[in-house]
Amino acid sequence: MSNAIGRCFVVTSFGESHGSCVGVLVDGCPAGLTLNEAVLSQDLQRRRATGQPGATPRSEPDAPRIVSGVLNDTTTGAPICMMVDNLNVKSEAYESLADTPRPGHADYPAGVKYGRFNDPRGGGRFSGRITAGFVMAGSVAKAALATVGIEIFAHTVSIENVMAASVVVADARQAWKKNPLSCADPEAAAEMARAIASAASDGDSVGGVVECLALNVPVGLGEPVFDSVESVVSHALYSIPAVKGVEFGAGFGLASMRGTASNDAYAMENDAVRTTKNDAGGVLGGISSGMPIVARAAIKPTPSVSMSQKTVNLATGTDTSLSIEGRHDACIVPRAVVVVEAMMAISLCDLAIRAGVLRKVIE
Repeated sequence: MSNAIGRCFVVTSFGESHGSCVGVLVDGCPAGLTLNEAVLSQDLQRRRATGQPGATPRSEPDAPRIVSGVLNDTTTGAPICMMVDNLNVKSEAYESLADTPRPGHADYPAGVKYGRFNDPRGGGRFSGRITAGFVMAGSVAKAALATVGIEIFAHTVSIENVMAASVVVADARQAWKKNPLSCADPEAAAEMARAIASAASDGDSVGGVVECLALNVPVGLGEPVFDSVESVVSHALYSIPAVKGVEFGAGFGLASMRGTASNDAYAMENDAVRTTKNDAGGVLGGISSGMPIVARAAIKPTPSVSMSQKTVNLATGTDTSLSIEGRHDACIVPRAVVVVEAMMAISLCDLAIRAGVLRKVIE
């Protein structure tokens, strides 16, 4: 497996869904950054299954433990190891799935790749549970970026076929405080909740789209050509289980525009170079342009559904069907919002250190 990401801000993920814990090791964080469990807890609580429509009944306290790299609530420059315990584990529901891979899950390809020695309980290493570690690393990255004025936040823009209206930045920033769906449009949020409830009542699930913004990013982040901003951020976002699409700015919409419409015209604003719109999503030639970086991640419906699905029996080599038991989300989008934030922050923190925007010691 490849469980680390980053060049200068290196994040290594560990743990499985039903193992003793999940966690993360962050190497390369600047020294002198204020950090403690309370900083991590705020984001971890946003990721927990508490109050979101259709959330899994599995309730983990997700109380973080920092076991290295911090002294007197301050980072030392040493690797930071952080973890949360898995306390509410029920693995018996997965015993019957040993020979019947779940559609939409990694059960079959992972079993082939690792000779079926991989941990299958709750998806094991391929479970969304591992994103608790991503969130902790993201909390560190966001705190580091904040010292140079960079702010990152995400919000839900669609669930199934319900689209939120365009909102101003101030509302998007506070979306996670407004409702359990982290949607800045309250009317759309109510419709989204109904869509999730409808799917759940059918024993089904729904997906959606999360938009993430990074503000006050200086001009020049990104290392073309293979470590461009889009390359690095996309790599991180696609590492989130269930993300199946990523776009920046107007994204795929640019394909139907003419150049005169898609180009972002330049203008002076308070003695600074800005663009009159931001269809490029704050990135040109793989380098940050000084405009807000805007990325969207498409998240597929949760593959674990209680409706009957077709699969195969690997022991007998025959077709069969299954209805998945256990505890699952009817929609993971609301819980994924803070995870998308985290991966954007991890990516930009790495690029900021590489560009010299973030130094090795916070002053």
